[in-house]
Amino acid sequence: MTYPEYSKNYPLLIKHCMQRPLHLYPDDIAMVYRTDEGHYHRFTWQQWYERTCQLAHAIKKLGIKAGDRVATMALNHHWHMENIYAATCTGAIAHPINIRLSADHMVHTITHAEDKIIFFDKDIKPLVEMIYDRIKHSVDAFIYMSDEPEMPVTKITPLYSYEELIKDEPKTYDWPDFDEDTHAVLYYTTGTTGLPKGALFTHRQVYLYCVHLLLFATIAARRPDDPPRANQNITLMNVPLFHIHAWGSPFLYVFSAAKIVFPGKFTPESFCELVQNEKINTTAMVPSMLALLLQYQEIDNWDLSSLTNITIGGGALPLGLKLKAEKLFPQMKAGSGYGMTETFAGIIAANIKRDMVDWPQEDVDKVMVKTGLAHVPAIDARVVDTQGQEVPQDNETIGEIVLRGHWITEQYFKDPERTAAAWKDGWFHTGDAAKVDEIGYITIVDRFKDVIRSGSEMVPTVLLENLTSNAEFVMEATYVGVADNTWGEVPMAIVKPLPGSNQTEEDLIDFLQTEGVDTGRITRWMLPVYVAFVDEIPKTSVGKFDKIAVREQVETFLAKAKKVRRI
Repeated sequence: MTYPEYSKNYPLLIKHCMQRPLHLYPDDIAMVYRTDEGHYHRFTWQQWYERTCQLAHAIKKLGIKAGDRVATMALNHHWHMENIYAATCTGAIAHPINIRLSADHMVHTITHAEDKIIFFDKDIKPLVEMIYDRIKHSVDAFIYMSDEPEMPVTKITPLYSYEELIKDEPKTYDWPDFDEDTHAVLYYTTGTTGLPKGALFTHRQVYLYCVHLLLFATIAARRPDDPPRANQNITLMNVPLFHIHAWGSPFLYVFSAAKIVFPGKFTPESFCELVQNEKINTTAMVPSMLALLLQYQEIDNWDLSSLTNITIGGGALPLGLKLKAEKLFPQMKAGSGYGMTETFAGIIAANIKRDMVDWPQEDVDKVMVKTGLAHVPAIDARVVDTQGQEVPQDNETIGEIVLRGHWITEQYFKDPERTAAAWKDGWFHTGDAAKVDEIGYITIVDRFKDVIRSGSEMVPTVLLENLTSNAEFVMEATYVGVADNTWGEVPMAIVKPLPGSNQTEEDLIDFLQTEGVDTGRITRWMLPVYVAFVDEIPKTSVGKFDKIAVREQVETFLAKAKKVRRI
């Protein structure tokens, strides 16, 4: 390339994300992986980069070329990160397979993506073996990621050892330049309304996401008692890499030269051990992970004082859960955000404005659990009615969130019909129902398909879930519609109480009446007609309430429920 290609046309490529830590901090610890057995693996930026180069040479020898899909079925660890960069930076497409999908849906994503290679680790080997006969004719090679010297006994073939594959390869690589609109990653939805859909993202989109997120973090308004910004983020990567690459974490954290810690399988004990030992100061998780920490009885035995930030995604952050968490971690601030598979990662976040820095804490808390404000100017998010007109900012009128911006998926992979259905009139239609308050903050109230339709009214379940979780005796709660001959559907609350609590179903109704109806946050007809106290609430593969499973089990929950009001 010559001028102007290396000037105004200099491509925005993922390979550049590696340059900053390698240039500035080659000997700093980049990644720490704790195995489930308690063994630690540590790599400097130089070591990790050299291994990534070796893997790039290896997959090229296996026949991987630009545009091929390279898949992973794995937990979070350094091997997974090396795979992501070796694939994308050579022009191939990284495809993390959601290992918590059904077998049918996993097979669909593999065959639909036409994955050439699948990397897997020892924890996921039984899963690969289970679906092997259904994918063996479409996948060219399988690569086993482990530091154990012996290969496993398995029917999977052809099978290569990761470490044997890379050990004799060069530790440098001449990363190619190519068009920044080259596709880099492929993520599939969880298939809650049919077969999973594949969302494609380009190098340009990934790069711009990193730049904007780091910018927003540095210019966000801060309160006097906010924890100081650290010179280096030390992050614990709890969110699975198979879920849209942990919300873009591999790219954002490498770009920013953070120290990245992988916990293996998430447990409250391993979380606390790593926070204490590695001095973790920031992390992200879904609400169900936070709820597990609150239930962990040994948590006071650990020094968690370094943790100053928790980002909650993958589901709404109820105010009650936020307050319980900040009571447990007084030095920590929790906030919510919003994204979906089709948006690569976050596009809306609950940040305060400058004129809010001196507000009372309880008012700030209410802002921080809203869905938030769009990442303007990179993302344009609006809430519109069925005619495509923006709803009034009255914190009441419900519409659909529509989007456009730098990292919204351009298309569903090999699916022009569903692409056309999502992109209408220049806007991506999310299917999420929301409202906008008087100062412009968006709050998601439900998926349109999950709204309870009672008579002529819509009962937003997310609103009720958040309010219910504010009760001190509630760990988590969801809502579902129960068939009713008069009203069509009436609400049923499905509640997991805090361990040791002794409150009754009537106590919950009293709480909702006092904190919801009497304050104007909900109307009386939104109160649940039935309340079921349960040990567990079904979750999806990414930790959200599984509304499909809840609806399928509605008769089981109803049999446990108590009718708490007449209508």
